[in-house]
Amino acid sequence: MVSPVTVVKSEGPKLVPFFKATCVYFVLWLPSSSPSWVSALIKCLPIFCLWLFLLAHGLGFLLAHPSAIRIFVGLVFSTLGDAFLIWQDQGYFVHGLLMFAVTHMFYASAFGMRPLALRTGLVMTVLSGLFYAYVYPGLSGAFTYLVGVYVALISFMGWRAMAGLRLVGAAWRWTELAASGGALLFIVSDMAIALNKFCFPIPYSRALIMSTYYAAQMLIALSAVESREPAEDYRLSKAN
Repeated sequence: MVSPVTVVKSEGPKLVPFFKATCVYFVLWLPSSSPSWVSALIKCLPIFCLWLFLLAHGLGFLLAHPSAIRIFVGLVFSTLGDAFLIWQDQGYFVHGLLMFAVTHMFYASAFGMRPLALRTGLVMTVLSGLFYAYVYPGLSGAFTYLVGVYVALISFMGWRAMAGLRLVGAAWRWTELAASGGALLFIVSDMAIALNKFCFPIPYSRALIMSTYYAAQMLIALSAVESREPAEDYRLSKAN
């Protein structure tokens, strides 16, 4: 088991650009009512930095770890989704929704289907069904089924992220904790988007949505590289 201190020491420096870019976004706080390519760049920059975070581990590492590649591709689609959502009031909300739906499919694939954890899946299914039933009255047109499909996909991703989580015993690993935390924060962020858009205005919604979103993406990216035994084997083989 890799300790949190070891993770911070080994991976923290590679995340410095991400933290700086996130600070730039919140400090500038460009108005969402005036979308531009500059605001799109500022919003996407932290996710670009997570691309670099994964690439900093070497192309060989990514090629040797399919799960890391899938998370990288998910980050690419997330960037496209972020860009589309800059112009959501101009009719691009659905485009962003579709990009993030693809993102969740890649993330779920990266987390894998073992262990199955059917009870966790059942809980996620019930909770997602209740949430969809709550927002359903505010949906209309294509959103009636698009939001339903999206809720199913992000819930599936959350299930696969949390399926391997072990908080006690020798099976405890920081990787699964990072994946689970990232998935949960992603769900919170998207729930805030849905409630704010289709149900009722949430105070400080943008700050809530973006802070949980960036934290979620960072944790999911971190889960791709730290404490995975194949990665350790790969580094040892390179050293030899």
